[in-house]
Amino acid sequence: MAEVLLFHHAQGLTPGVHAFADELRAAGHTVHTPDLFDGRTFGSIDEGMAYVNEQGFDELRARGVAMADDYPNELVYAGMSFGEAIAQQLAQTRPGARGALLLYSCVPISGQWAFGPWPDGVPVQIHGMEDDPFFAGEGDIDAAREIVEKVAEAELFLYSGDQHYFADSSLPSYDPEATALLTKRVLGFLDRV
Repeated sequence: MAEVLLFHHAQGLTPGVHAFADELRAAGHTVHTPDLFDGRTFGSIDEGMAYVNEQGFDELRARGVAMADDYPNELVYAGMSFGEAIAQQLAQTRPGARGALLLYSCVPISGQWAFGPWPDGVPVQIHGMEDDPFFAGEGDIDAAREIVEKVAEAELFLYSGDQHYFADSSLPSYDPEATALLTKRVLGFLDRV
């Protein structure tokens, strides 16, 4: 069974993030869900991103990366949108990573914002909706395609629809059908690593 460090999205550690983690736990995996917002949750992506920007995106990302020091190195790093950047940075830079699960977002592995090349032997799954204005509209899908092109153990899964946080059952963006498929794929990934 895998041990997962799951970082929440910009609306915070919502009941839906907890529910997703609980599904992975029910399958026998250990899942840690640190709270980067000290209990705060937000009613919209815009409100959450305003808080992230107020606190400092890089400051919160660095805080998340530092939180990994409380756990063993042999983790699967998972992140949802805002939390994806933390998970991806850890998967690419922290020795011992067993894998990465990148939900709703993706950072390029080349260019100005890159954390460097993808490490050999670290598998990655990337999940997003094909018409999500953030994932598809802001270039994350292109970053995901670059990873799939350059990394042997990379998979990109696109879902029909335009929602961003589609696997968060506590939000209006929730898509049960897409979430069921995402969860099945994530559990398969965790069983392999």
